[in-house]
Amino acid sequence: MFTKILIANRGEIACRVAATARRMGIRTVAVYSEADANAKHVAVCDEAVLIGPAPAKESYLCGDKIIAVALATGAQAIHPGYGFLSENADFADACAVAGLVFIGPPASAMRAMGSKSAAKSLMEKANVPLVPGYHGEDQDADFLHAQADQIGYPVLLKASAGGGGKGMRVIDNSIDFKAALASCKREAISSFGDDKVLAEKYLSRPRHIEIQVFADTQGNCIYLFERDCSVQRRHQKVLEEAPAPGMPPERRAAMGEAAVAAAKAVGYVGAGTVEFIANQDGSFYFMEMNTRLQVEHPVTEMITGTDLVEWQLRVAFGEPLPKTQGELTIHGHAIEARIYAENPEKGFLPSIGTLRHMRAPAAVTFELGGTSVPAGVRIDSGVREGDAISPFYDPMIAKLIVWGADRREALARMAQALADYQIVGLASNIAFLKRLVEGEAFSSAELDTGLIERNQEALFPALQAAPDTALALAAVALLTQEAAASHGSGPWGDALGWRLNSTLGRSLSFADEYALGSETRAYAVRIAYQPDGWLFNGQRLGLSARDGQELHVKLGERAVHGTVHRDGEQFHVFTGGAHYTLHYNDPMAHAGEAEAEGGRLTAPMPGKVVAVLVNKGQDVKKGEPLVIMEAMKMEHTIAAPHDGLVEDVLYAVGDQVADGAPLLAFKAAA
Repeated sequence: MFTKILIANRGEIACRVAATARRMGIRTVAVYSEADANAKHVAVCDEAVLIGPAPAKESYLCGDKIIAVALATGAQAIHPGYGFLSENADFADACAVAGLVFIGPPASAMRAMGSKSAAKSLMEKANVPLVPGYHGEDQDADFLHAQADQIGYPVLLKASAGGGGKGMRVIDNSIDFKAALASCKREAISSFGDDKVLAEKYLSRPRHIEIQVFADTQGNCIYLFERDCSVQRRHQKVLEEAPAPGMPPERRAAMGEAAVAAAKAVGYVGAGTVEFIANQDGSFYFMEMNTRLQVEHPVTEMITGTDLVEWQLRVAFGEPLPKTQGELTIHGHAIEARIYAENPEKGFLPSIGTLRHMRAPAAVTFELGGTSVPAGVRIDSGVREGDAISPFYDPMIAKLIVWGADRREALARMAQALADYQIVGLASNIAFLKRLVEGEAFSSAELDTGLIERNQEALFPALQAAPDTALALAAVALLTQEAAASHGSGPWGDALGWRLNSTLGRSLSFADEYALGSETRAYAVRIAYQPDGWLFNGQRLGLSARDGQELHVKLGERAVHGTVHRDGEQFHVFTGGAHYTLHYNDPMAHAGEAEAEGGRLTAPMPGKVVAVLVNKGQDVKKGEPLVIMEAMKMEHTIAAPHDGLVEDVLYAVGDQVADGAPLLAFKAAA
């Protein structure tokens, strides 16, 4: 077995690979950019080497630098994780030339599956089912239009070299084809340097089901069952689970055998995923093959009792697969949720900032094959409390994976784990994920790739007022902090507000986080001090117990408990499985401070200006796009908030801008 490997990645996957390597007695070398000098993956590896500035193209995508580090540190192999160089055939070749083992498939397999159209031609020869469509070389617009007409609308156009939803268009009729084709090709050439597209029949309410395959150098190839990845947003996965709900054994075997045939057709070695699009009637078609370990691989590990990273290392070293097809069985059900630094209420805009407070749910163990595995609740994360989410990389905070004896138990465990997850310092999608998991569509397994769009009303409900329980917890936290600050923690620490022969009354003013926008929602809390507690808006309120930020209070006849984390004048209250952000309006604080100058439109996060769509002195209408920024691998359009006049344009295309930087001076129409 290898004695030392280099991990050519960052974040949670680098930490994940390092954990298995350590268990196997293999030393690890981390590489890091200047932005990641204090990152978790640097700390968990045995050695770490700086490879360049923050941008990935100057660090994590520099294969020559990574190979040089591997040679200098005595690593025998390179694990690429996923993303970055994991599916780069040229990098795999370069590793071989340097005498290093690339822990992944042969470069020839990556090249074969790297082009969607070429891969589908190979799959057709291997008798793997394909969606009706055109995957050939002829890219003449009139020819492609005729092919689409023949396939029948709706038709899906997608970039042959694409992924992640880029270069994809659904076309509903023949009239719109030419314009959609031109748009698709522009995005494809911009994103992948290749404007070749393929056309396929667009399936309504399809499911996205993928098969985990594994092959060794002795010619053995097996499948480790399926994962359902139908719950997506903008073609990106949100929830994944294994096994797929409602999967009959015969169809599971048919899809598994088709996936193995696909892998064998390209001489595959190592871990790979064959992705299928499936109709509600059970028919399925090859979509693509990901020639790497997938983000969602933990759900497969949990239902099969395997460590797929260990399998990767053993196969790369030349060992045979640890198990045969007949030795694999499914145990229970697993679900994975991706915890992201993003704001679902603002179009899932990525959130940049520091994790000022982070509390993950406790791990839960279960028995699998007589072995206790810490994976009833499992957290795969590349960040710690105090770390920053930067604009340079994917804003994933963690993968939350749960296991249950059946799907119902897994759903309940996931809902509870999400309720226990606490993050302060930046926006997250935790509340959205909890609504999604508990919603009727997902819990009843009404799965297809349009689930989120179809359930917008349930998943994005009207904002609710903070309950009195949350306000009571915030008030108790504030009052006890003031008491400690004024009198210390001695016997008089709780005496703040005590008066001889009288009762002191006081008003506290809070507002929720959404009150900082155009609407105002303020909460007035009337406190009256009592010898044994307080009156909270006329109800008796007492502190029963306190453990750090954990508070147990009595509000009237109700026992209330929760965690309160104070961040400046923000009180983050976690109670009843929900997170409330309450702003304390301190009467002693300076009033009138604005977050930004009036009349100036600001950058929502650090990024680069990629398009300026207006000129100085131009009249614009409300909603008209003004500037397009690129940040966190996404484009963000800054639109006019009202009818008005562009008084000045402050940045040009290509300029880097900081979070909150004014982009234009804007005057609203009278």
